[in-house]
Amino acid sequence: MASDRGPDGARVGPDGDGVTRVLVVDDHPVFRMGMSALLGSLPGLDVVGEAETAEGAVAAAREHRPDVVLMDLHLGDHAPSGIEATREVLRHRPGTAVLVVTMLDDDDSVFAAMRAGARGYLLKGAAPAEIDRAVRTVAEGGVVLGPAVASRAMAYLTGLRSPGAAPTPLPELTSRERELLDLVARGLDNLAISRRLALSPKTVRNHLSNILAKLQAASRAEVIVRARQAGLGGA
Repeated sequence: MASDRGPDGARVGPDGDGVTRVLVVDDHPVFRMGMSALLGSLPGLDVVGEAETAEGAVAAAREHRPDVVLMDLHLGDHAPSGIEATREVLRHRPGTAVLVVTMLDDDDSVFAAMRAGARGYLLKGAAPAEIDRAVRTVAEGGVVLGPAVASRAMAYLTGLRSPGAAPTPLPELTSRERELLDLVARGLDNLAISRRLALSPKTVRNHLSNILAKLQAASRAEVIVRARQAGLGGA
C-alpha cells in the first residue's frame, strides 16, 4: 500500500509524516503546473511529482509512491489514454487512489475510468475547493464524482437509460475508437476514415494503434474480425 494508518487512525504517508502525497498527470504544461501549484499550497498535501505521458505516470508512481494520482484521460496522440495509465498504475501500486480530472464528460469515458479502478472523476472546470475535497476523500478510500458526472452515474444505476438497451460493444474502447473501428470494419481505408471523421491521417493511425493494443490484435484483419463479432461494421 502507498500509505498506512498511525495508532490514532490518522493516515500516515510512506515517510511517516502524515502528509498526502500527490502525483499530477496531464499533457498540458500550463494546466499541470497550475494544478501542482494549487495542491502544493494546501495544508497536508505534497505534490511529489508530475508526468505528461502514460509511461511517465507509471514510472513516477513507482518512484514517488503517491497516495493520490490526478489523472487526465487524454495524454496526447502518441500515448495510450489515461485509462490504460490508470490500470498500469494500480497494477503496480494497488494502494494508490486515482482521481481523474479531465475535459471528457461522456458516459463511455466516465464508466471506462471507473472500471479501470479510478476512485474519482472531476471535470477540469471544477473549483479549487472541490478539487481539494476530492483529493482528500479519495486518499481516505472514498469515491468522488463531480455533479455532472454524478447525474450520469445515477441515471445509469437507477435504470434511467432505455430499458433493454444493448450493452456497449467492446467497452474497453472509447466512443471515438468504436466509431473509427466501425468504419474500419465497413472496409474504409485510413484516408477515407480521416475524411469522414475530419481527423488527420496521423490521428487515425494513432487511434488504430491504440485499438490494436487494447484488443490485443496483431493486425488490421484480426481487429476487423473482432469488430464484426461485436456487432460493428454493419454485421
